[in-house]
Amino acid sequence: MKGYYLRYLQVLVSFFPLALAFLRDRRRFLLFGPPRQVSTTVHRERAEQLTETMLELGPAFIKVGQVLSTRPDLVPPTYVREFTALQDEVPEDAGGDPMTVVEAELGDELDLETLEPVAGGSLAFVYTVEYEGERIALKVQRPGLDSIIERDLRVIRGLVPLLATFADEGQRYSIENVADDFEEIILEELDFEREASIMAEIEENFTDDDRVIVPSTHLELCSDRLIAMEYVEGTKITDDRALADVGVTPTDMATLIARTYLKMGLVDGVFHADPHPGNLAVTDEGRLVIYDYGMSQRLTAQEQDDITNLYRTLVRRDVDGLLNTLIALEVLEPTVDRVAVRRVLELVIENLEGRDDITWHAIITELLSMLDDFPFRIPPNVMLLIRVGTVGEGVCRSLDPQFDFITVTRSFLVDYGFIESELEALFADVRSDLRESVPVLARAPARFDTVFGQLERGELVVRTDPVESTSGGDPAVGYAIVAGSLFVTAAILTFHELPLEGVSVLFALAFLGQYVRRRRAT
Repeated sequence: MKGYYLRYLQVLVSFFPLALAFLRDRRRFLLFGPPRQVSTTVHRERAEQLTETMLELGPAFIKVGQVLSTRPDLVPPTYVREFTALQDEVPEDAGGDPMTVVEAELGDELDLETLEPVAGGSLAFVYTVEYEGERIALKVQRPGLDSIIERDLRVIRGLVPLLATFADEGQRYSIENVADDFEEIILEELDFEREASIMAEIEENFTDDDRVIVPSTHLELCSDRLIAMEYVEGTKITDDRALADVGVTPTDMATLIARTYLKMGLVDGVFHADPHPGNLAVTDEGRLVIYDYGMSQRLTAQEQDDITNLYRTLVRRDVDGLLNTLIALEVLEPTVDRVAVRRVLELVIENLEGRDDITWHAIITELLSMLDDFPFRIPPNVMLLIRVGTVGEGVCRSLDPQFDFITVTRSFLVDYGFIESELEALFADVRSDLRESVPVLARAPARFDTVFGQLERGELVVRTDPVESTSGGDPAVGYAIVAGSLFVTAAILTFHELPLEGVSVLFALAFLGQYVRRRRAT
């Protein structure tokens, strides 16, 4: 492929200083020497340097960072936090001029004299233009981007064996799966026709909710390289006075964002997966606007049920349900050691319950880090949902530092009937136990009759093997047991109105004396 080897060398050179630093952390002199202790400040500086390097290398590597921000099993918390902030604000020298796409696709449909640029990056540009008496927005993909992405994906694939060489055994499995899933995510994001159809579907799902705006699409103008949509102006959600100016409290907006994304994933089955501050805005009427649906996904009915079960089991601290859900989502293999995983999940729940401030990010980090000893993978849909949770929670907590994502999630699940209230849950558990117990109880008389019949006929034989050999035991221990029992009896009888405890003490002393005599004899 044209430019592949040159690009591979460029990527290696870009990451080499950081790779060298990480290798020296393990062995001070690379091939020998003790490991180095590195401070959190140094790791934070490295995370910032890594982020800058990914931004410089372009869209494919930015997506690598975004995907890694959902993988605390591979990336330490300091790096996860930095990668979570990655957006598409990247150098604009990749690909060709987007204007050539607009002219080729819509030159005869629009008055290009009215075209004005709004925002730009290496993946796409956004313009506004007049159309049928109103101003609409155009998201336009840079021409020639497909070949650049394809080349970089091949470079990333070529780096996987090199990374696996230096990774721990448990991480190799995850690295290979991340590479597979990452390709699927970025290629879907380049499909603008897919993005337009998902955008239209999400808009329809929020037709009855006047608090949320999803820009309408003009499907007659859309193509595989261009999306035409309603132009909706809004102020960035995290701007200092964005909410104060429209009379909306930060807590109310954070709650609206959380419930909106929960509805998309759990109720509708199609969701926007990139809720960073640049994609969320508030209108002058205080309504939430969601932009840029490139990173979005549809769930099958089964995936939707499994994801709902994941939220339900986490909220209810249901260890067995959580284990079954992780297997159903293909995070864990069906052949995994269920007993061992169950112990790990119980420990995760215990660790979380001991914290004052439980967040979605903390839950995912704890869960994935504890599962590190087991081969597991995170499918693309689950990966995107994790990103929605972590990035969305970060936005909500930037608006309201005390925002409780878990409490809002529990309330949402109750409102939509996914879980019952505490009293209803108790009755549901009792009903479930009864349903399971009734068939067993109904069959019990017949089984008892069978067993008794076998006993009468001498057909039932019970064999037991001693846990330990009785040879060499203490033959006098029985006297000691009886003596001890009689002393306990005497203590109880002291509360009786008759002096019966004296008789018990005499017998106890007699048995104790017999025990001492037998012990001396042996």
